Amino acid sequence: MVRAWLQAAPLALVVAAFLVVPIATLAVVSVWDYTEYDLIPDFVLTNYADVFGSWVTYATYASTVRFAALTWLVTLAIGFWIAYFLAFHVRSKTWQMVLFLVCTIPFLTSNVIRSISWIPVLGRNGLVNSALLHLRVIDQPLEFLLFSDFSTVLSYVHLYALFMVVPIFNTMMRIDRALIEAAVDAGASGWQVVRDVVIPLSKPGIAIGSIFVVTLVMGDFSTVRLMSGGQSASVGLMISNQLAYLQYPAAAANAMVLLAVVLAIVAGMMRVVDIRKEL
Repeated sequence: MVRAWLQAAPLALVVAAFLVVPIATLAVVSVWDYTEYDLIPDFVLTNYADVFGSWVTYATYASTVRFAALTWLVTLAIGFWIAYFLAFHVRSKTWQMVLFLVCTIPFLTSNVIRSISWIPVLGRNGLVNSALLHLRVIDQPLEFLLFSDFSTVLSYVHLYALFMVVPIFNTMMRIDRALIEAAVDAGASGWQVVRDVVIPLSKPGIAIGSIFVVTLVMGDFSTVRLMSGGQSASVGLMISNQLAYLQYPAAAANAMVLLAVVLAIVAGMMRVVDIRKEL
């Protein structure tokens, strides 16, 4: 018994130092009072009252959830079919590895650089508008392509699609190919095999990828700031602005509420799919 505790102690210390202590600190600071120039250690619920008592907060949370939902839908569609192609249509392990590494190339640069790279593509005089104008598909530049919800979601998809591909691909590689052969021998079409065999057996990977994407989008602030041009808001951006104005207790309260919302979403996903099969 003592040996088991000693073996678990290093991991418990790491979890306590990098997870429990920071969250506990946020919880404590979130009930402090503050002025324009000072933090006042106290126990007040003013910060939480401000969070739940403002329609702006609800609108911001709704905007953040909308971004997360749209990004999740698009990355799921893209990630599933990329993983399916790599797992079932690329027979060579070498080519699987090569194509998988190609998918990781964007991660050689930072998120900010990858987001900014869309500006010359989607801008009023960017590549997309220039090409459409040259082909006479449109008469004037499309304004919604940049500094809008569209560009924000597009950037999110670019940033986080790989987080959906990896766990789904990992799950698909574990599917027994005999099951697919049996389904084909029983007369199932290609779509029926995907619907009745591949998708059900890929649910753990889909759930893990969904957790990655949703949590990353919910906590992001730089992408909304860069790609929406100030036209959209997110909880992460709101917290960042509060920190810039030295409103640390208010930011901590928003962070605790955001954490609760994200945990509720993750808990809902885990009730639908048992990801312990994958872990």
